[in-house]
Amino acid sequence: MALLVKDRVFSTVIRMAVPMLAGTFAMNAYNLVDTWFVSRLGTNALAAMSFTFPVVMLIGFIMRGLGTGAMTVVAHALGKGKQNTAARITTHAVFLSSSIALCLMVAGFLTIKPLFMRLGATGEVLVLTQQYMEIWYYGLVFRILHMMFADIIIGTGHTKAVSFLMVAGTVLNCVLDPMMIFGLWGFPRMGIQGAALATVISEMFVLIIAFQFIHKRYHLILFVSHSFYRIAASWRRILHIGIPATLSSILTPLSAAIVIKIVSGFGEAAVAAVGVASRIEMFAFMIPMTVGISLVPFVAQNYGAKRFDRIRAVRKGTMLFALGFGAIIAVVFLIIARPLGKLFSSDPGVINILVRYIYITCFGYGFLEVHRYAAFYLIGIHQPVFSAFLTVIRVIVLMIPLAYFGAKLFGVSGVFWGRLVTDIFSAVIGIIWTGRILKKVAGNSMPG
Repeated sequence: MALLVKDRVFSTVIRMAVPMLAGTFAMNAYNLVDTWFVSRLGTNALAAMSFTFPVVMLIGFIMRGLGTGAMTVVAHALGKGKQNTAARITTHAVFLSSSIALCLMVAGFLTIKPLFMRLGATGEVLVLTQQYMEIWYYGLVFRILHMMFADIIIGTGHTKAVSFLMVAGTVLNCVLDPMMIFGLWGFPRMGIQGAALATVISEMFVLIIAFQFIHKRYHLILFVSHSFYRIAASWRRILHIGIPATLSSILTPLSAAIVIKIVSGFGEAAVAAVGVASRIEMFAFMIPMTVGISLVPFVAQNYGAKRFDRIRAVRKGTMLFALGFGAIIAVVFLIIARPLGKLFSSDPGVINILVRYIYITCFGYGFLEVHRYAAFYLIGIHQPVFSAFLTVIRVIVLMIPLAYFGAKLFGVSGVFWGRLVTDIFSAVIGIIWTGRILKKVAGNSMPG
């Protein structure tokens, strides 16, 4: 099943990346649809949904990191041609995910009210938040397991299957949301609880299909007795990569929150402008993101097969792609920045700051993707700590200090220039670092 070590390098990456476009759009649409339907219930319901986002995102980051660990280890085993090892690790990953999901669910139920009170929810908003999360936590096992299965399927190279799962879950959620929220077609009107239940049912449905893929098509589940020693060994391998990947994931929104705090010193218009601009620029990363999704399994399988020539080729080619695509998108955004700004706001102050943000930061889009790709390569060759260090350098060493001092010296534009300098320097560091580490790892893998 080592699909990623034989065919031509770039045709393999393209074959993996293209199907993920639909899945990536579906993933973004999932939360957007939920938010839109809940917004029809009124401001309090929408505020309650907003309070749930940090908790939902944090749990998502934790499980995405563990999924990356499982994906990398399974892909490495497949690259070595060890199907049985890959199946054993996948089975043990199910045990790990289920255990963590149950712990998070219990902790979640015990802390719903005090946690959201600390976050600022009060009165009816607090009640609605509790109603949503009580149902959402019941579906946590479904959510975590289907995320784990999706990451492992990506590790096999079958991204079409994952894209199908994402689209199917989103479509089902779109159908169930109005039925359960507003009580259509014989269903009782459940309000915000209906949104949570629609999510749980959708994720249970996706989990069932994902299990069929994992078990029936890819034969990666073993229904045999498992010794504690082997389970512990698999968990160590998964967590060795998963824990640094989780920490790296958490740093990104943390830095965004700190930057927003810095920007808030320049007024509500600046905060609104940066918030809108951040969502607009996500479209600039959509295509490079699908390429990035394919990198960890590609590198991991080829690392298992000791095909360092293919790893070097994909590293060079994708980084050049990131820079080239980033340059094209920068030109496009320079042209459409102001018209886009007018779509989201009629306030001239917001529009002007938004346009200034895009005019400055768009030149760093390609460099930002190079940094992300560098982190993926390091994970793929089982260097997760170095990957985490690369993120720490970007966020702690560069981004936050440059935004802070940029704001002090040059106002809100200084924050934007700080982001651009961060993108460029972190890309350069990523290129140099991955080159040196890859050379060292390849040298250590040579016989004799």
